[in-house]
Amino acid sequence: MEKNDALGFIETFGLVSVLEAADAMCKAADVELIGYENVASGYISVVVRGDVGAVKAAVEAGIKEASKVGKIYSSLVIARPHPDIEKIIARYSLDY
Repeated sequence: MEKNDALGFIETFGLVSVLEAADAMCKAADVELIGYENVASGYISVVVRGDVGAVKAAVEAGIKEASKVGKIYSSLVIARPHPDIEKIIARYSLDY
């Protein structure tokens, strides 16, 4: 689990701010965009994975940029998540 030893989440209000967060996260560090979830009533969460340092940098960059166009409701970095967390993350996965 070398490359995927952290998960990062940002929850915003609205599509524009979550797109800004996701774009900034992917540009700021070597992370993989896992997907997004329209939580409810306009709240949208975006999820990335990568090594701990990259995920922390990505979440910080995402918060900074998304807060310029919208409101950040929460953020989280989970270092070394338990393998069972994949059961939850699987629902965020983007299918191409």
